[in-house]
Amino acid sequence: MDLVSRYLRPGTLQLGESPPLSLYVHLPWCIAKCPYCDFNSHARPEAVAGGLPEQRYLDALIADLEAALPQVWGRPVHSIFIGGGTPSLFSPDAINRLLADIRARLPLLPGCEITLEANPGSFERERFKAFRAAGVTRLSVGVQSFDDAMLHKLGRVHDGAQARAALAEAAACFDTFNLDLMYALPGQSLAQLQADLDTALSFQPPHLSIYHLTIEPNTRFASAPPAHLPDDDMASDMLDLLTERTAAAGLQRYEVSAFARAGHRCAHNLNYWQFGDYLGIGAGAHGKLSYPHRVIRQVRWREPNTYMERAAAGQAMSNDDEVARAQLPFEYMLNALRLREGFALADFSARTGLPLTAIAKPLAEAEAKGLIARDWQRVWPTARGFDFLSDLQSLFLPND
Repeated sequence: MDLVSRYLRPGTLQLGESPPLSLYVHLPWCIAKCPYCDFNSHARPEAVAGGLPEQRYLDALIADLEAALPQVWGRPVHSIFIGGGTPSLFSPDAINRLLADIRARLPLLPGCEITLEANPGSFERERFKAFRAAGVTRLSVGVQSFDDAMLHKLGRVHDGAQARAALAEAAACFDTFNLDLMYALPGQSLAQLQADLDTALSFQPPHLSIYHLTIEPNTRFASAPPAHLPDDDMASDMLDLLTERTAAAGLQRYEVSAFARAGHRCAHNLNYWQFGDYLGIGAGAHGKLSYPHRVIRQVRWREPNTYMERAAAGQAMSNDDEVARAQLPFEYMLNALRLREGFALADFSARTGLPLTAIAKPLAEAEAKGLIARDWQRVWPTARGFDFLSDLQSLFLPND
């Protein structure tokens, strides 16, 4: 039985029409691996003649995409996100070729959002303008901090001056861009965070993503944690400062870690949080695709050279799994409850294929604990639900 026939066979779920489809493209190389990063990123192969294997990797991506086309045939693409790694290490010519090859194979909706992640360490003047000319509509700049000492502690390859220069160029070249900032950094004070935020807001970013530094397994920080991390009370005070200052600057907190001006929300991430579909191509990329009777999660081969070899042979996917019926409520809430506006009850049934009775009990428990509010159409997290989001989401875990 071929893959698509296997996905289309009868099952117990009854899903509605297909949700919006996005495309995620993973470019796995960085200048250096940050000690806190648990993404599938690899230091670029400078020892190899020619540096990045751009053309070979692009060939693999397109082979991967072509093999996947029958799984999404005819479905329009709402957004494209080119993530990493540091995708801005790839040349503008390479990004131009990638987007042209994608357009030749997939129908993109008019106004399709196309985001490229960029780091100040890979910034060169005119480079951002060339990415815009290649078809990128939105840049996401991984600043993390403007404080040179903090950047050094985080193992970043750029300094504050490079971050400011990259943001100035992003603002000049793009109608919309995102600025990534981290808080609860080693030894960071409220005054230092305030200074970082002052600098960030001086660029009037249309979108701001704010992340608490966390120590993830299988990272260098996990084996050698940095000293003087702020405690929970200090981190909470920092978050309060961030939410107050961003609101005063006209940025609405529409997701637990995302703040945007009107008209500048990230369409690609919204599709994730609304339990939309996404095809993931590239080394280690994840995807989620819906069919009439099941939801499938896919993963590509993780190591770049292995991925390129397997993709060239038409075997880019390392594994795929059907999401268990009992797991779907939690999977859905893990995404939808991150949104300030929550979700429509009708969307839960359409995107999971489950009746509302599947979540009646945990919804009642969440409401009794003051973690959600709801009416006959929608459910949304309260301020308390946002503060204790993990506790809220865990109510929807399947009972053993």
